[in-house]
Amino acid sequence: MVVQSFPKLRALQKEHLIDLEDACIVVRDDKGKVHLKQAINLTAIGAASGMTTGMLVGAIAGLLILNPLAGMAMGGIAGAGFGALSGSLSDYGINDEFIKDLGESLSNETSALFVLIKSSTADKVIPEIESFHPKVLKTSLSNEQEDKLKAALAASSTA
Repeated sequence: MVVQSFPKLRALQKEHLIDLEDACIVVRDDKGKVHLKQAINLTAIGAASGMTTGMLVGAIAGLLILNPLAGMAMGGIAGAGFGALSGSLSDYGINDEFIKDLGESLSNETSALFVLIKSSTADKVIPEIESFHPKVLKTSLSNEQEDKLKAALAASSTA
């Protein structure tokens, strides 16, 4: 069910009904090991931005020795390496420890989808995701707003 729900969220995002900050699928295999599958690959993003910055700095440094292409190449390689390293060490969005802790409570051979939402059009999104029986575990809403959200999800799943 998790595999089917993620494309639905992506489709809602393309329709500008939901703005996803982060998403992660946690899978507990048949041996009980928890695996995280991040929607945002920070290592790749860090490598790309590091390479761009490194190439720019390398080209400028290469001008000093009259070989900007060599400087650009060396700077790009170094920047990509440092960017990938910094991306792999950073945590973005949903706290990985929170996800792992809840993943430990899953039964073997099951999965869950964790989503961090910036904004949404609730009256249009809730009917679209009700078939997945979502459960709100933690929010930054006020208690009153959280109660309204839980009531709306409960009402739509019983209707």
